[in-house]
Amino acid sequence: MRPLILGNAIYRNSTYGPKHPLAIARIPLLFDLLGALGWLDPSQYVESPRATPEQIARFHGRDYIEAVIAAEASQRVTPEITARYNLGKLENPVYPEMFRRPATSCGASIHAAELLRDGGVIYSPAGGTHHARADRAAGFCYFNDPVLGILALLDQGLSRIAYVDVDVHHGDGVEAAFAGDPRVLCLSVHEAGRWPHTGRADDRAGGSARNFPVPPGMNDSEMDWLADHALVPLMRRFRPEGILLQAGCDALADDPLGKQELSNNALWRVVARVMGVAPRLLVLGGGGYNPWSVARAWAGVWATLNGHDLPSSLPPAAEAVLRGVTWHRAAGRNPPDHWFTTLVDEPRDGAVRDEVKRLADLAYA
Repeated sequence: MRPLILGNAIYRNSTYGPKHPLAIARIPLLFDLLGALGWLDPSQYVESPRATPEQIARFHGRDYIEAVIAAEASQRVTPEITARYNLGKLENPVYPEMFRRPATSCGASIHAAELLRDGGVIYSPAGGTHHARADRAAGFCYFNDPVLGILALLDQGLSRIAYVDVDVHHGDGVEAAFAGDPRVLCLSVHEAGRWPHTGRADDRAGGSARNFPVPPGMNDSEMDWLADHALVPLMRRFRPEGILLQAGCDALADDPLGKQELSNNALWRVVARVMGVAPRLLVLGGGGYNPWSVARAWAGVWATLNGHDLPSSLPPAAEAVLRGVTWHRAAGRNPPDHWFTTLVDEPRDGAVRDEVKRLADLAYA
């Protein structure tokens, strides 16, 4: 089967608010770019359903789900609700689609698990909300769609699922959900010392996790090293029946919220290395707060999954999509020309630091 991609129109007119990092239109921009590149075959597109409260309650508490639904309806929360569920704060604001939008991302992960019953590759770029806990929002994440996707696969009778997370932030919500569960192996490469300040190298979550907290400045060679010496060997040893890859792109050099130095080439090589390790692969989105680098990086993820050749320069229609973006951060007022004219970043290779090599070695200790 050719890879499938899940999307929904809800993302086109939804924003967390003008001052939030997710004020940018990431998913619509990605789909517009894929369409301009001729990479959006209608036969590969699947409309994401919205998860029901009952489906979301497979992981999240019903009282919490009801609080999110009520906050969407009234567009306000009480101080008591804020304190209890972490709703209505700067990171997790009240906004018009605050239930329907994350419920749609959850619906995509659950539906993808159903579509992967007999194997295949699926991309859900709106997924990857890895910080949400069972009873509260966290880190821009209201519901945890990776957890729900993994549970949906386990409910089919699968017994070994690998979760791989290369977002600049630790995948704490997923790790906590499956701590001590031998059916799920969580592998997270993230920036050391960054929020949520979890995921130490010696944190094994009861044996179900391996963490790689990389110091700031990680380059392409270092990500390649971790993939070749830790991520892929650990997965092969685990022999997963399915893999969820959270392909957040906030570890790229152009992202405003991280301090890593990756080019998008490194992200695509991770995707390529993960393909084929298991008969089922669900690739999710995640972090990424520069609209141009997100759209270009995630378009390259889709190209990698499909075996498309990456053009050295973008066709006029694709360039016009990227030139139509506005971004009010300082970097958006004078963007470099390659953000408009090519998908491919200049490689950011370099020396592999000893502390990065030690992280790979510690995974086997």
